[in-house]
Amino acid sequence: MKNFLGRICFMFARANMVHIIWLALVLLTMLMLAILHHRWRYYENELKLWKKLCFIPLLITTVHYFIYISGFPDFMNNYTPMYLTAVIALLPMLCAGNQKAYKVISTICGVLTVIFSIHFLNSMNNPHNFSRMSYTRSFHALVREMDRSYVLKEWKEIDFNALEAKYMPLVKNAEQENDPAKFADTVTKFCNELHDEHIFVAENYDHEKYPPTQILRDHGLSMVQLDNGEVIAVCTDVSVHKLGIKDGTVITKWNGKPILQAAEEDVPDQGVPVKANGDRLALFDLAACGTETVDVTFNDSSGKEKTVSLPAIENKHTLDDAYNAFLHIPEHRSEMYSSNFSTKMLNDKCGYLLLCAETTGGSLSDAIAFFKGESRDSMEMFRKKLRKLKDQGMEYLVIDLRNNMGGYDEIGCALCGLLTDEDRYAVGVGYRKNGKYIRTAYHNVRGDGEFADLNVVALTNLNCVSAGDVTAALLSKLPNVTLAGITDPNGSGQMTGGICALSKGEVVVSYPVGLTINENGEPDTDPRADRISRDPVEVRIPLDYEAAMKIFRDKKDYELDWAVKYLENTSE
Repeated sequence: MKNFLGRICFMFARANMVHIIWLALVLLTMLMLAILHHRWRYYENELKLWKKLCFIPLLITTVHYFIYISGFPDFMNNYTPMYLTAVIALLPMLCAGNQKAYKVISTICGVLTVIFSIHFLNSMNNPHNFSRMSYTRSFHALVREMDRSYVLKEWKEIDFNALEAKYMPLVKNAEQENDPAKFADTVTKFCNELHDEHIFVAENYDHEKYPPTQILRDHGLSMVQLDNGEVIAVCTDVSVHKLGIKDGTVITKWNGKPILQAAEEDVPDQGVPVKANGDRLALFDLAACGTETVDVTFNDSSGKEKTVSLPAIENKHTLDDAYNAFLHIPEHRSEMYSSNFSTKMLNDKCGYLLLCAETTGGSLSDAIAFFKGESRDSMEMFRKKLRKLKDQGMEYLVIDLRNNMGGYDEIGCALCGLLTDEDRYAVGVGYRKNGKYIRTAYHNVRGDGEFADLNVVALTNLNCVSAGDVTAALLSKLPNVTLAGITDPNGSGQMTGGICALSKGEVVVSYPVGLTINENGEPDTDPRADRISRDPVEVRIPLDYEAAMKIFRDKKDYELDWAVKYLENTSE
């Protein structure tokens, strides 16, 4: 019960209490109407007055609409349950003089009011509508609100005043030119400095009329750094083959700068939480953010340096090809997520479990699991799947967490519980107050132990985020599980809920306001200002020349093949 109440407290702490007060005002008015009807039901004049008073909840929500939604109707979704509650208040008015009908209708309305109110409270966010302000005023309001409510302000040592001073001149320039693309680009750069991939910037303007300020260009190649420090070309196009650049060609300079220096100086900050992960991606971005023509220096077949000019190529997608190959993202991502929790045998002894989201797809059942602090249904689902693999001869297992989009921590905890016979702390929830972190509830991995003797590799990558981050961290603490990957997990584990709609609704920023807390009372998984991973892989999968050719040229699942061989060697 204590943890349940703690989760309720957490939900209220991350919400905007102003809107809860508005809901309370509507409910209080409806309660007063019910009391007045009981007293006035036999008096004709009073009953006429009562019918008019039934419009008060609707009047309250109308005022609420003009204060908080007008100018940005997308926020309507946040308050629909409250508005429906106000509409319900009108129904008893239709049968106020018929006692039997009134009892039936009022009972139905009471039940619906409870349902809508619970739904409203369960889906509470912290929205702020600055859409009626100018670019400069809405940006200032965004910064002030994030300074107040961004949950990792102190943890990441964010100086919001300094950031506002840095980017306000660019906002003023966008305002003078009335250019939403420049405004959106500036807001994105501001948000990227927070290095939190739970911060999202959505753009709602005519992109054809206002093209992006940063144009991605394809020069016929991408690049990746190998473990030995060399940078090689990958995903090369035939247009650069005739110039001597092929997959595996060593690239030494970009527009005259040493290649790693160019990646450091010329690639805009993309906001990646863990710096080492961002460095892996910087070379992909460098190849795509050049001018119409770039000068590329490489080692030719004789080992001598050679410089060629590469023009931009139209209608090519080298950046996407390299990114998707590196992270092993299928062409259609929906296919991957529709296969969530799927299992198969990779060979006679090695089982495979895909976990790309900690959600069962049923929002109600997942929400119930959150408030209970455990998901027994998920544990039984995983148990059946692992038993089936055992029946097929499984002796060891690969859990694929790559590109895990997150969800509910309870589902990852359920899987971990089957792989250990010990109870252990999982993750807590809470809120930030005066720079301190207050835990209101937590849950544990409850050791079931049925598969505690199973040798497991959990594959992860920099796209393993949120609840996926938590699952990766929990698995890495189990003695029979090895967390492995070319990169570390993402490093973004806090709960979203903050939403700010800026000028004209052209830019909307979402950010974390709910806190997840580890056993030491600190924010869970997110790195500090140093951007060093707090959930590193235990075994780094090597990225040498042979591995790069398998990943980028042959489009093979090199990491999965590596995991199977690792299990074969460690299980002998």
